[in-house]
Amino acid sequence: MLYLLGYDLLTGVFVLGPLAWLDKRPGVTARGVLRNWGLVFVGNFAGAFTVAVMMAIVFTYGFSVEPNEVGQVIKEIGHGRTVGYAEHGAAGMLTLFVRGVLCNWMVSTGVVGAMIAKDVVGKIIAMWMPIMLFFAMAFEHSVVNMFLFPSGLLLGADSTVMDYLIWNEIPTVVGNLVGGLAFTGLVIYYTHGRTAAKRVPAALRTADPAPELADAANELADA
Repeated sequence: MLYLLGYDLLTGVFVLGPLAWLDKRPGVTARGVLRNWGLVFVGNFAGAFTVAVMMAIVFTYGFSVEPNEVGQVIKEIGHGRTVGYAEHGAAGMLTLFVRGVLCNWMVSTGVVGAMIAKDVVGKIIAMWMPIMLFFAMAFEHSVVNMFLFPSGLLLGADSTVMDYLIWNEIPTVVGNLVGGLAFTGLVIYYTHGRTAAKRVPAALRTADPAPELADAANELADA
């Protein structure tokens, strides 16, 4: 839905921004890519947190009662996928990071597929297949977690903000960046972008060819 509407997702711009910089697109700088990442992160988090607050209100009748059945499940997810990793120490952190890598390998493949598809149905199918896979296999997506874990905290999960940041969000963001860029973006760039025909600037494509044709005709006449 985000990409059909032309919005930005953090895991998507992790791939697209660096590729524009590598390809030396006009006006694209490393600083600009980092700025884009920062703005999209803040925007995605603000949106996810807003939804988390509204849903927490729904699950608790305005925080007046204990969370309902759905709220209890979300609360347990917030606990299990932070403290659960922490219980395994370095092995838990490695698992969390790899789940983040695998997640954005899938999601960014869906983004690319949606860009390739020519119609709405094709875009939906191209996005649905890899995203369904990452969700079914419980990989870690930084933007999804911006909703899940603040929701868990609002609903009374037995974890803290630092648990969420250290044992989920930060490693997941890094894993998503590595997975999307290394396994999707750079692979596609070096197999397709570097071997594609050289782009002709729009100014040259729209220029009037008549003067060049006239000069060529005059040279032939003189010969």
